[in-house]
This record gives sequence, C-alpha cells and structure tokens, in this order.
Amino acid sequence: MSESFAFLSDMVDYGPQILNGLINTLLLAGTISVTGLFAGILIFRLTLSENRFIRKSTASYISFFIGTPLIVLLFLMYYGLPQWGIKLSPFAIAAIGFTLNIAAYNSRYLSAAYNGIDQQQLMAASAQGFSSRQIFSLIILPQTLRRAIPGLTNQVALNIKDSSIAFLIQYVDFFAQMQEQASLNFQYLKVYAVTGAIYLLLVSLVIFGSKRLETRYAIPH
Repeated sequence: MSESFAFLSDMVDYGPQILNGLINTLLLAGTISVTGLFAGILIFRLTLSENRFIRKSTASYISFFIGTPLIVLLFLMYYGLPQWGIKLSPFAIAAIGFTLNIAAYNSRYLSAAYNGIDQQQLMAASAQGFSSRQIFSLIILPQTLRRAIPGLTNQVALNIKDSSIAFLIQYVDFFAQMQEQASLNFQYLKVYAVTGAIYLLLVSLVIFGSKRLETRYAIPH
C-alpha cells in the first residue's frame, strides 16, 4: 500500500512535466496527421498524372518511404543535416520526417479507395468537357476521401503511437517524460503500464471518432 501511495505521489509531483510531454505528443501527432494527409493527397494526385515520368517518380517515392524505417530517416536528418550546416529543432525534424513517411502511406490508402470508384463517372465527366483538375477535385477526391476513412484514421492512430520514437532525437514528448519518471523512481513496470494505458486511451478515442466518421460519410450502395 505504501509503495502504491509513494508511486502516486511521485506521479503527482512530476505531473506538470508529464502533462507538458502529453501536450507535445498531441501537438506532434496532430501536426503530422494534417500535413501527412495533405501531402498524401498531393502524392495520390501525382500517381494519376498522364506523364509517365511523374508516375514512375511518384511510385519510387512511395516505395522508398514505405520501405525505409522511419527511425533511420529521423536519425539521418537529426545527425546528418548539421554536418551540412542545417540545424533544425527536434520538432521540425520529426514533423518533416513523419510527414514524408505518412504521405506515402496515405497515398496508398487513397489509391486503394480510388480503385473502388465507378470509372464510368470519370468517362462521363470527361465527355461533358470537365478538365482533369475538375474531375479530380469534384469527383475523385471527395469519393476517395470518404472511402479511405478507415485507412486514414487508422494512420492517425499509428501517428500517435509512432510519435513516441521522437524522443530518440531529443523531442521531449509524453514518452520521454515518462521515461524520465521511471529513471527517477525506478518503478519501471508501473510507469510503463501507465504509459501504455494513456496511449491506449488516445488511440481508442481516435478509433471511436473513426467509427463515427465512417457512419456519417459512408457512401450508400
């Protein structure tokens, strides 16, 4: 009982730092979810280009960032860029690295959703004189976004969990603060159990929101 009380007391005393770390985690996860979505839409648009070189280059981009471990990219930027005289904050490096990676995944989700669109719609729009830009913005994008909600929201959940590796490039996030707390009181099991529970809660909220979005924006069959 006394050990549990001491553990709770330590958590309360270290509460402001933990809260600050949680805010930093949500800030990073929210930022990369938004930038990754817009970048993913751009990459997806390029996969539909009539230019063969652009399509090939885009496919290479997607394959590279999906096939490369994210931590390698973050380390390359964090330790490599200063050697070229480029110094960025841990947050900036994490935001850029995650965005490049997430964009590749999001473009895949959108491409899979695009395959479910009735191609006759696109042919009819083209026959009526719609430009390729109009077809994309008015027909393709709205439908692919609605169909890709499960994949895109699942990526948001992954962003929350994966953001924890940013502490390896000195970004002071929630996991970094909990790691510090564990090193102070040596209650590793309890601290990491609480850490896991908080991440689970955050991911559960995203999943709950995802289900609501799916229900609201489902395309009638």
